[in-house]
Order: sequence, then C-alpha cells, then structure tokens
Amino acid sequence: MNAPLVLSFDLDDTLWPVGPVIAAAERDLWSWLREHHPQTVRGHSIESLRDMRAAVAERYPEHAHDLTFLRHRALTDLFEAAGRANSPADAQSQADARLRADEAFEVFFAARNRVEFYDDVRPALERLHARYRLFALSNGNADLKRSGIHRWFTGHVTARGAGAAKPDARIFTRLLAEAGVEAQQVLHIGDDPVTDVAGAMQAGIQAVWLNRDARAWPQGLPPPPRTITTLAEID
Repeated sequence: MNAPLVLSFDLDDTLWPVGPVIAAAERDLWSWLREHHPQTVRGHSIESLRDMRAAVAERYPEHAHDLTFLRHRALTDLFEAAGRANSPADAQSQADARLRADEAFEVFFAARNRVEFYDDVRPALERLHARYRLFALSNGNADLKRSGIHRWFTGHVTARGAGAAKPDARIFTRLLAEAGVEAQQVLHIGDDPVTDVAGAMQAGIQAVWLNRDARAWPQGLPPPPRTITTLAEID
C-alpha cells in the first residue's frame, strides 16, 4: 500500500453498531407520535411506518440513496393522509404536514445520533488525527457533530450530498474532490465488503476491511488487500 495522506471512514457498523441505534430512534419517534399526534398514528405501528418508508423508496427511486429524504417523505405522507381524513387537501394542509414531519424527523434524528462507539474508536481517531486528514464517507445520515466526533474530521461526504451511495464511484469522486487528493493518496476503512472495500478499490482508492466479528469474506469478490479486527491496527 502507498502511504496515504487521507483516511476515510465509514460510520455505521464501523465506528458504532447501527442496528440498536436505529431501533431505539424508531421507538423514540413512535412514542413521540403517539403522545403528540395520537389520531395521526391510529391504526399504525413501527412496522407500518417502515412499510411507508419502503413505499417512498419505490415511488422515488431517484432518492433511494437519501435516507433523510425517505424518512422525512414518509412522515410527510403520514401527516398528509391524516389531514385528508379531516378535510380536503390544500396548500396550507400540505405545508402543515411538512412542518409536523420536520418536528417528527428531528425527534428521530436526535436519537439516531446517540451512538455507542466501539471501544477502539475514540483512541484511534485521536491518534490518527495527529497524522492524517480524516474524512467520514457514509451512506447513512449520521451527523458528526451530534455524534460527538466532529473535532477529529476534516470533512464528511454523504450519499445525500454526493447524489449516490457507495459503492457508486460518484461518492468516492466527491471525496477526492473535497479532500483535494488523488485516489492513491486515500485509504478507506469500512465494514462492508461490497460498499466499502470493493467500491473503494473500483474507484482506485486503497481499502482496508474492518472485520470485527470474524465474518467470512464473500465468495466471488477479490480478496481485500488488508483485513483488520480493530482500528488500533491502523498506523
């Protein structure tokens, strides 16, 4: 591997386990909706809200990479449907639905950023920040400042901002443009063999597979150039 100038990190399931975070955020959102808008969610459940979000992704395939759009649009649909049940739809009712969706999304988003870092994360970022410029490169919509790690990062490239999700080359191209470096000057670290490792390598970027839980590498993919089990192994 060439000596990199920039390290880029995936976030979800690389710096923290994301499954428990999203589950807790959806529970917080559901509790808030039931308390503040009980008529709106009558007949609904956490599962039906997930189904609504999936339906939005099918309706707006051009936004499938944008998790913020999908969730916010599903919440807007929820409030618009409740409004139509009480009165004909008009511009004001649609505006009201968007405002309520804003409030609801903020409840979700606040909880979505209450993450529990893997034990190696903070020490590694503190150490690596002294030697490299660090960028986050994520398909998710976590916020570095709300998550409490922004001070270590020079920038954050998201699927929403790039208009495409990993492994699409466009998000890696956006990273190179924002970092102002060539592909061979970046080392990307992530947990996903396809989106992180294969995606980076196809874009000409060096990659390291972070395999915390002894998973098998997928058959049919070229083997990763390097595998680590903890960020302490990055020097």
